[in-house]
Amino acid sequence: MASARLGDITGVKEELVKRACSTAMKAQKSPEKLYLVDKSRGSSEVVFGFPGSWSAGDWFSRKPFGETKIDQLEMLCPTRNDKVATSLRSIGTDELATVNQAFLNRFESILSNYSLQNEVEKALGEKKQIVFTGHSSGGAVAMGATVWFLEKYLKPENIRIPPFCVTFGSPLVGDRVLNHALRRENWSQFFLHFVMRYDIVPRVFLSPFSSIEREFQQCLSFLNPKITISIQECIKEASEFFVAVMSNASMVSSHAACQLMGNTNPLLETVANFVELSPYKPFGTFVFCTGNGKLVVVKNPDAILQLLFFSLQLSSETEDVEIVCRTLTDHFSYQNELQESLNMQNVTYLDSLEGLPLSSDATDAESMMIDLALNDLGLSTRARLCLRAAGEAEKQKLRNQKRIEDKKTEIEKGLAMLEEYKTRCEARKVGYYDAFKISKNVDDFNANVKRLEQAGIWDEIIEMLKRDDLPDGFESQKDWVLLGTRYRHIVEPLDIANYYRHSKNEDTGPYLMRGRPKRYRFTQRWREHALRMPAGSSSESCFWAEVEELYISSQGAFEDVKERILILEMKVEEWIRNGELGKDVLLEDSTFVKWWKTLPHQHKSVSRVKGLINT
Repeated sequence: MASARLGDITGVKEELVKRACSTAMKAQKSPEKLYLVDKSRGSSEVVFGFPGSWSAGDWFSRKPFGETKIDQLEMLCPTRNDKVATSLRSIGTDELATVNQAFLNRFESILSNYSLQNEVEKALGEKKQIVFTGHSSGGAVAMGATVWFLEKYLKPENIRIPPFCVTFGSPLVGDRVLNHALRRENWSQFFLHFVMRYDIVPRVFLSPFSSIEREFQQCLSFLNPKITISIQECIKEASEFFVAVMSNASMVSSHAACQLMGNTNPLLETVANFVELSPYKPFGTFVFCTGNGKLVVVKNPDAILQLLFFSLQLSSETEDVEIVCRTLTDHFSYQNELQESLNMQNVTYLDSLEGLPLSSDATDAESMMIDLALNDLGLSTRARLCLRAAGEAEKQKLRNQKRIEDKKTEIEKGLAMLEEYKTRCEARKVGYYDAFKISKNVDDFNANVKRLEQAGIWDEIIEMLKRDDLPDGFESQKDWVLLGTRYRHIVEPLDIANYYRHSKNEDTGPYLMRGRPKRYRFTQRWREHALRMPAGSSSESCFWAEVEELYISSQGAFEDVKERILILEMKVEEWIRNGELGKDVLLEDSTFVKWWKTLPHQHKSVSRVKGLINT
């Protein structure tokens, strides 16, 4: 934790923040325009500002929270010819991110007239940095634009200049999977969100629409700069709106805090099954404006969620009306507040959350400065404990990774022994798949022991990923992608041999459909994601399962399986050419060669693999 200049912490220069804020507010006053563009002469950035909307239907398109899975949005999950999966998902589980449908649909409609894309590409051609910005729901549209840009231009490495997204008083737009994906891709650093302490708008989506439906439109009308309504005219609706939003925010933050603190009480999940909890989670860097010129910077998403709740609490009933008024009026205060705050540069960065002071009795200068910032946000001891838990949870993930990293040597040693086993089998002119399936020798027994040891280690890794117990970037780390691929290539054939040796297909079903362990599915997706391969295309380690099923199926009419055989032959040719499949599969007594030789002569005479097989 330290005091520093905002630009040094966030990577966004103070002057650019001011320019983005000015553009966002100008766009807000021009709702008839799709967006505004600021191309200041001599500037290295082009700023795109999006106006907000003041109709409830443009915020919540459906109940309860207006959410939808990302694959329903063509803009963020484009139908590519190569069928590369979107980055906006959890790689191993293949769970897609959830986003607010109304905001993303609005951006999709803006993108559909091509003028925005043309402006962006023109700026890129001039080597300019793109900045998307917006106030209120305009900020939500800016986030959608930034994600679109990252997927379209940065992910394929078409450009080297990353974008920035700077929002002011924007609502949340995505769930934990979106946050996870952005952190994994190292994209979270490109999002910077400013939140006034008392602004209610960033908290709106912590509440289901059904609980605020009656009051929400009235409050949006007050926020609409084109409509003149005094705060006194909607104070009743504003009060009810405030209570409903913060009551739901309390449930969300309490549930999240219990998970952070390791509460294993089953009652917690039972309650969650009966109470509608918002799926939305923050992502990016948040800058909380205290209202007295100070800025508090937080990057931990779990801590940000807790701050959204705890920083907007009443210290007494006498504050009720005043705070309710500020929850709406502060939504307009960003430009003036930032003008003062950026000049003062009284910035506190909360990075070592697990060491936060719980009381005001600190004696060293840094702790005293942090304590003052926390007091300015109105954080109680309970709030500080929740922030500590968020910091500790992040540290625990790093410790978990260290424990897994310590097993790398054991993994590599086991894989080396299995590779030696494969070499010894080939020296006897027997493929290691066939040798292991028969399992006559001590060498085969020892290979099975190593197979089971490796399974235990990798299953532990996969379970940790499923529980979110490892850092977000783990699945995209190059060394683990390579190790996972090496593991899959050498060990999965042994699992397949064991599966069909014991005729598990007769009870459970085909290996690929019912028997394939998650450790192989996860590691395959890691490679496909890292190399931007079409989903499901790196299936070379499943070769023997396809052979076994074709052997069973080809007992009937050849025409029934001809198409599957042609596809497999095409894959085999490619896999062997790329070195992804060993030539031991072509040994004369291998299961594959024996099966292939039983195929009709007419097919074999024109087969693309006939030149690979000694006939």
